[in-house]
Amino acid sequence: MSTFSHLEPYAGDPILSLNEAFGHDPRPNKVNLSIGIYFDDAGRIPVLDCVRRAEAQMLAESAPKSYLPIEGTAAARSAVQGLLFGAGSPALASGRVATLQTVGSSGGLRVGADFLRRWFPASEVWVSDPTWDNHRAMFEGAGLKVHPYPYYDAASGGLRFDAMCETLSSLPAQSVVLLHACCHNPTGVDLSQAQWEQLIPLLGERRLIPYLDLAYQGYGDGIAEDAFAVRALADSGLSFFIANSFSKSMSVYGERAGALSVVCADRAEAELVLGQLKATVRRNYSSPALHAAGIISRVLGEPELRAAWEADVAAMRTRILAMRRSLHGVISAKLPGRDFGYFLTQRGMFSYTGLSAAQVDRLREEFGVYLVRSGRICVAGLNSGNVERTAEAMAAVL
Repeated sequence: MSTFSHLEPYAGDPILSLNEAFGHDPRPNKVNLSIGIYFDDAGRIPVLDCVRRAEAQMLAESAPKSYLPIEGTAAARSAVQGLLFGAGSPALASGRVATLQTVGSSGGLRVGADFLRRWFPASEVWVSDPTWDNHRAMFEGAGLKVHPYPYYDAASGGLRFDAMCETLSSLPAQSVVLLHACCHNPTGVDLSQAQWEQLIPLLGERRLIPYLDLAYQGYGDGIAEDAFAVRALADSGLSFFIANSFSKSMSVYGERAGALSVVCADRAEAELVLGQLKATVRRNYSSPALHAAGIISRVLGEPELRAAWEADVAAMRTRILAMRRSLHGVISAKLPGRDFGYFLTQRGMFSYTGLSAAQVDRLREEFGVYLVRSGRICVAGLNSGNVERTAEAMAAVL
């Protein structure tokens, strides 16, 4: 028996494998609505001018490329904190927030998972039903048990908020509750501000540990508006985790620009948490990316670049909303007896279409329209050249 013959074959990531299949499809009018990437109206991944200018500054400096500190640069971490918690945040002023620059928000999620496994070994994790597929894999890979809580209502295309609260109110103290801060992946269904205000006291009363994932800040209602849950939790005095990403908002997917922040009871606790987070990173990838740190700190820290970035994010958000409206208009006209209003109320890059796995297969095979078998579409893959054709194809299989 050879050394590795006992290994099981890797089936591949369903979304990335679908993206590869799309690449091999020779049909000229194929449409990729599978992977969570923002494309412009020409179907290209944009290079934001603010990022280009930040990178030009970095090249002009021609500085040595030494290792960063385990926690990342002070400038990048400070910029992340200001973006998440806002100017004048009491949590920041009191030193309650420990922040690491991480290898994307995925890296932040996994560092936090390893930290929880080490320091809260009895805690189990609860994720929305459904959630991003990799959430379960990351926390289970860290040795934590993962369970679903009610979230998406397939009948209405909305939120099962009462059932969600009922389940969370029954959890043991120090259970970890993974929550999407905005632009829920995969459904596009978010809690309203009023629902957050109802949920946060429940989290505190039950002594639960919220773990927020914020990968799409700015794609919902706006950069500050999409941080509502983060700031409301911080103002409540609760301790919680938040992993955030710049992949989409700065269109820097391959740079792996992300962060993990932990809001603590006081400055002393934050120092303890930061120390143990650094120990977790040191055992894993040792230190984060230099180039990502430069992009984050410059774009967020320099007023001119920050203004240009905010304008770019607003333009991306507006284009996604326009595609939602176009999709809704065409498919509603094709199938006038059905209600597709959920395309307009769901937010961010993703929507649940209500398509079955068999219907998704037909879309791919007959029409060259690619989406994951759950029926999730990436709305940012639509553009003025393919949205009508896509809506017609969807109507044909419904």
